[in-house]
Amino acid sequence: MTTSRTVLVTGGNRGIGYAIAEEFVAQGHRVAVTARSGEGPEGTLTVRADVTDAESIDRAFTEIETALGPIEVVVANAGITRDTLLLRMSEDEFTSVVDTNLTGAFRVVKRASKGLLKARFGRVILISSVVGLYGSAGQVNYSSSKAGLVGMARSLTRELGARGITANVVAPGFIRTDMTDELPEAQQEEYRKSIPAGRFAEPSEVAKVVTWLASDDAGYISGAVIPVDGGLGMGH
Repeated sequence: MTTSRTVLVTGGNRGIGYAIAEEFVAQGHRVAVTARSGEGPEGTLTVRADVTDAESIDRAFTEIETALGPIEVVVANAGITRDTLLLRMSEDEFTSVVDTNLTGAFRVVKRASKGLLKARFGRVILISSVVGLYGSAGQVNYSSSKAGLVGMARSLTRELGARGITANVVAPGFIRTDMTDELPEAQQEEYRKSIPAGRFAEPSEVAKVVTWLASDDAGYISGAVIPVDGGLGMGH
């Protein structure tokens, strides 16, 4: 049985973030999610926050710390896409995605780090994407932001590793969510053909990897990138 921790999942109101929060609750942790709208799963504390706004993150942390105690596990999951080819991509389409996906993770981790250093314990888990390592046409903004999380986790490991704090990256591939369900069947089939496992992952399969990284068993793993992609991005 792993120690019960206070966990924060950003963007925990849908998709992978929702599944991660659900799995932490199922394992007996105290779980808060941030969301701009909607609610986290049953048993979680949902707090309004926008990762592009440092003040809103600070308020959210204060609210969570008051209700659940110091945050020990941070899962930076909040993310957006604004896909378009490079030649058509506006500067705003690039910077807004980076500001949410990469700088947003920085803001959350920075606010969390004081408490983690004080406790001399912490688990930082950054949700990247197979696209961050493998690349994808039409996603120069998204893949850049997701690749940046790898450098962030590895630098955090070098800065904070001696204080009982780990920082790792989980890189999901195609996951069965509302977004993939809406794709035309022919396109879904095309994607499935490119995946050695021959299927999309369930959100819970990503969630279980995240909760394991947060567990006592994973204390000596840091700066790692763990793909959950059915073999799609092998070696990247």
